[in-house]
Amino acid sequence: MGRFVIALLVLAVTFCPLPVLAANGDLYRAKAIVTGQREETRLPGFSKCLLDVLVKVSGDPRLIGDSAAEKVTARAREFVSDYRYRDRLEGLPIHDEQGSRDRPYDLTVDFDAGKVDAALRMLGREPWTGPRPAITMFLSVRNDNTTYVLSSDGRRGVDQRESLAAAAWQMGLPLALPSEATLKDAGLAFETLPAAMPGNLEMLAAASGGSLPLLGRLVWRKGTLGWVAEWQLAWRSKVYRWRIRDVNFDDAFRNAMRGAAQILSGHGEPS
Repeated sequence: MGRFVIALLVLAVTFCPLPVLAANGDLYRAKAIVTGQREETRLPGFSKCLLDVLVKVSGDPRLIGDSAAEKVTARAREFVSDYRYRDRLEGLPIHDEQGSRDRPYDLTVDFDAGKVDAALRMLGREPWTGPRPAITMFLSVRNDNTTYVLSSDGRRGVDQRESLAAAAWQMGLPLALPSEATLKDAGLAFETLPAAMPGNLEMLAAASGGSLPLLGRLVWRKGTLGWVAEWQLAWRSKVYRWRIRDVNFDDAFRNAMRGAAQILSGHGEPS
């Protein structure tokens, strides 16, 4: 326990939360990458964003692929309160037709909260209201012969940190990662993290402000050129486990955040 006591003291200073959920209004906001600013690409972007918001506000990823939800998202334009574009190639000159018409943009869409809530009730769901538990991710990663635990400030996994933050924002879940110093002082490495005592992880997570530990393992498979991801979350006296395989790490992190939201919002066990 000595190492964990030291780690808790370090954690109070060095724990660095990812900027995931800035305000409750973010729950009714989503983003999509589109080509150009034409209506023919904007409307499908609206539909994708509305589905993301329905899932985020309810906490129920089972709406993805639901036929009734698809009928709602087909009318996404009716729910939009505001939208804006950001040029993903900002600063690079437009030099030809390819550069102007097919230029990629980030489309950010805000939806009317009352209309979204009403649509969810029509779909048999309720908005997931109230404070959402802050998750602390403890993730061990193996990529060929390289192993590490993902941290908030380490030199490894920079792209993974960004992807994880995006997945958490997409699901409306506050998220944090431990610092390198915290992991070192707690003796947490790729080999030791899976065997860490749940109580110790809870202590480390609680020291960040009441975070809930989500234990993960991400392993690269050469044969399929994809990642295998396994997740474990203890909530209300039950331990939930789920996994996904042969995906990129963006999909792996979306799977983690969707599963956590499904559990925490009371929509059952992830498949």
